[in-house]
Formats: sequence, C-alpha cells, structure tokens
Amino acid sequence: MTSKIKPSQGTPYARIMGVGGYRPTRVVPNEEILKYIESSDEWIRSRSGIATRHWAGPEETVAQMSVEASGKAIADAGITPEQIGAVIVSTVSHFKQTPAIATEIAHRIGAGKPAAFDISAGCAGFGYGLTLAKGLVTEGSAEYVLVIGVERLSDLTDLEDRATAFLFGDGAGAVIVGPAKEPAIGPTVWGSEGDKAETIKQTLGWDVYRTTPVPGGDAPEGRPAPEEIRYPAITQEGQAVFRWAVFEMAKVAQQALDAAGVSPDDLDVFIPHQANMRIIDSMVKTLKLPESVTVARDVETTGNTSAASIPLAMERLLATGQAKSGDTALVIGFGAGLVYAATVVTLP
Repeated sequence: MTSKIKPSQGTPYARIMGVGGYRPTRVVPNEEILKYIESSDEWIRSRSGIATRHWAGPEETVAQMSVEASGKAIADAGITPEQIGAVIVSTVSHFKQTPAIATEIAHRIGAGKPAAFDISAGCAGFGYGLTLAKGLVTEGSAEYVLVIGVERLSDLTDLEDRATAFLFGDGAGAVIVGPAKEPAIGPTVWGSEGDKAETIKQTLGWDVYRTTPVPGGDAPEGRPAPEEIRYPAITQEGQAVFRWAVFEMAKVAQQALDAAGVSPDDLDVFIPHQANMRIIDSMVKTLKLPESVTVARDVETTGNTSAASIPLAMERLLATGQAKSGDTALVIGFGAGLVYAATVVTLP
C-alpha cells in the first residue's frame, strides 16, 4: 500500500547559528565553600580544577537566566524571536512538575506559539536537546529551534557534603539551530547505562514532603515529619564517576569522531562537559588530541553547571577568540542516569 503522506519539507542539514550565555553576578570562591567543609583551596583545585563558581540570586531564576542567554543567541543568529518554531529546555533544577519552563521562556522572549518542552538528561542534556533540534529542522517541523541548557544547582547542593559541595554552579547557555547547506552537526552517539544510576543521584524524591494525604489528616505511615526531612541534594560516588567518564566517555567521543568522518587531527576545538578538570585532561590524553586543539576549561571559573556547561563554554571560547566561527568542534556531555551524548559540530 502506498503512503499518502507527502515527503518532508525540511532541509537536508542543520547547523548551530548563534550562541549565548548567562552567568549569575555572584562569584563564589573556594574560600566561601570552606566555611562548610573541612578541606582546603589547594585540595579543591587539585581534585576538580575549580577556583570559583557563580551562584544565582533570588531574581536569577531558571527562567530569567534562560531569557538572558536566549536573547544573546537570537541576536547572534541574526533572526527574530517570531521565527523560532520550537523551544527545548534541558534542566534538572526547575522544581515544578508542570507546566514546562520552556513555555514561560518562549512567551517571555516573544517567540509566538512555538512547540515548547523540557527534557531531563542531566549533564548530557544539551547534547540531547541539540540532537532533537537537528531532527526538527531537517524534517521540517521547525525552521529555527532554540536549545537551552540551564541550571540553578546551588538549590540542589548540600554544602556539608565534602564530595560535592565545591562542584556545582549556576548559569544558562543557549543556541539557535537552523537550516544549513552542508553538514554542520554530525551524527549523535548517545545512550544510557541505567545499572550505574546510583553513582549520581538526587538524595530524596520530592514525594517525601507529602506528609499528609488530606488537609488535617495524619501523616502516612512511615513518612517522617517535615521538620525531620533534609532538603534533597545531588550526590555522587566520585571515584566511580571519574573512572567511567575517563575510560568509557573517551570511547564514545571517538565513536562520534568516527561517525562524523573526522580524525583528531581535523579538530579545532574540544568542548567536553565541564565536570572536572582532571576528567577533561585525561580525555584529551586518551583521545591523543594534538596540542593545536583548543580545549574548553571553563570549569575553573564556572564550576559544573550540568546541562548549561557546554553552551556556556562554547560561548566563552568564541567571545574570547580562543575559537572562531567555522571551527570544527567535538562536544560531549555525560552525567546522571548515567547518560551521555557526543557529536561533532561546526561552530557558529
């Protein structure tokens, strides 16, 4: 039987057209973290490479940071908000189950009535969003797609957890994905390893706060009283995550290079998730990247911003001239799930 569905009206290829970022105004040095944990600035730097991070103030909400980053990306791409056909937001720190924060952001930037939805893929979230955006553009569902990675991880940080208190920061990064005349976003190598889900996780689910089934009723059996509940935070098994990231993610990165038909010698830029400087340096060594490749090390002053880390690092490299338009870049994100996504892109 012949299908009656007409062929897609999309474009064969998609590209990143513009990038924008927002970092909260408050800069938090390691000295401030040391008020809560027994450690030292030297230990934090040697373990993670982090010297400072940005923490959002009361007005720097997930939505507001996203709007700021999106405005810059839209201007950089040279389009208008009305041309955006879809808004994809990757975040784990928007605390309302519904509606999606993407709908509020779409309205606030003046995007009209685009498709708008959130995804939760942790530190690989930007790669997931970028892949979805590429598909929407090439199939013709949207001419331009806004992809945002945004986090307020300071809201999910346990300052008394010596393993994670110094890691996380806040911020938003955004890109516009649109049509291209030649390949500019390679095939995505992505996946998950759910058997390792316990290595990075939120300590408690939000359902622990549902202590009374009805107003005035008794707390459900076995549930603690609200005053006995410690606020949920992100925790991780540092050594297990480090080994997985260094050995397994280097393999995924190589697979992404192979899928794009690109060798390490062809690369101009490497933008890995900004989790830890030791992980970044180890991946560079394992992949045998030439010294000519510019490596993003934004983690030193921004910390780990999960889904926001890759677009924030990309924006800084371009803004400082360390990378330039047309450069070939390998990007890879990996984190809670455990999930990962890697691809090769042409920088806007």
